[in-house]
Amino acid sequence: MEKRVALVTGASSGIGKATAIKFAQKGYQTAICDIDEEKLSTVAEEIEKIGGEVLTVTCDIAAADEVESMVDKIIDTFGRLDVACNNAGIEGTSALTADYTIDEWDRMMNVNLRGQWICMKYEIPHMLESGGSIINMSSILGQVAFEQAPGYVAAKHGLIGLTKAAALDYASKNIRINAVCPGFIETPMLERAGITTDPETRKSIISLHPLGRLGTVDEIADAVVWLSSDEASFITGHSLVVDGGYVIK
Repeated sequence: MEKRVALVTGASSGIGKATAIKFAQKGYQTAICDIDEEKLSTVAEEIEKIGGEVLTVTCDIAAADEVESMVDKIIDTFGRLDVACNNAGIEGTSALTADYTIDEWDRMMNVNLRGQWICMKYEIPHMLESGGSIINMSSILGQVAFEQAPGYVAAKHGLIGLTKAAALDYASKNIRINAVCPGFIETPMLERAGITTDPETRKSIISLHPLGRLGTVDEIADAVVWLSSDEASFITGHSLVVDGGYVIK
């Protein structure tokens, strides 16, 4: 049997890195994408050390021509695409809705919503013949709101709607399209935002999770790999919340 091929965008660190490594451990040929070529190379080395086959592609998911070229390179290299985890995204700035700049709003939408759609636009045609699974990385902030994050909240809510629409469009083609909605996870993104580095902020954010801690990248990676597997073969159009109970309060 041919090996399955998985693509992970935003794979240079955090959830994307953990997910790419997890796919490789499961025996997938793995394509990893990011704008940070240096960090991406480091991830590739880690995958090769565990015996995985890996392709690295430097790509900005907000640029349609780069995404198209990335997917073409995957097909040229591996001959197929079975799974895509559209994980790449940005955290954006913190500001009240009326104080949010138009440039920042556009940047957020271009990456966190339009970029995800662009990825699906070029991934789906290569799954039409034999089926496949797409996982879009949303957030608990695609389920609920958060202060001073209007762009991020809107984009992640929009991504859930996009996921549902795409799932309906391609269910008859055996392409399952779902989303994962992480809670606050120990990642470089949270470090940049000061959430995990400031003790009081960290304590406050932890208190929002009934399980009493932040999540780990491996916990999200496990959810992605499971949702993309045959074990989840009857699930499509779903948003899987992995959040330590955040949204049940």
